[in-house]
Amino acid sequence: MKTKTQTILQVMNVLTWIVFIGILIEGGATLFSFIISFFNSDAAFDLYKGLDLFPLRETDFRHYTAVVSFMVVLYGLKAYTAYLVIMIMSKINLKSPFSKTIADLIEKISFVLFEIFIISVIFNGYIKWLSESYIIEYENVNSSEFLFLAGIIYIIAQVFKKGLEIQSENELTI
Repeated sequence: MKTKTQTILQVMNVLTWIVFIGILIEGGATLFSFIISFFNSDAAFDLYKGLDLFPLRETDFRHYTAVVSFMVVLYGLKAYTAYLVIMIMSKINLKSPFSKTIADLIEKISFVLFEIFIISVIFNGYIKWLSESYIIEYENVNSSEFLFLAGIIYIIAQVFKKGLEIQSENELTI
């Protein structure tokens, strides 16, 4: 008989897979549209989800490439974060939840979220600079939420490492 925790983790595993696939689709669609825009400049009118970078593409192709590259990198890092969560879900053992592998994966997630924060701050600054020089309208990426999440998850990773120490001490005393 499954416990409530096992059921919740299975549901969360399915939801994480859905998020992972969704982010991959968004990043892939953006990259695919960008590649199409090499050959057909009209594709930049509706790059993805109504994003119109046609004026930037026509004015300066290097900046257009940089903006799309930032977007694809951010999608890639978000997908990698979802993948790390999937790895945690597949490796967690509820009878002995504290393991070095899980602690390392949680810490890695916090570092990837911090990378997303840094890249999104740079991207927002770049977009602000572009909007002063070129005709571009793009909403800023909310970077502060990634810093907040990175901090919380890093704290959880440290608590998890302490739990691992206590668990291994308890195993030695028995």
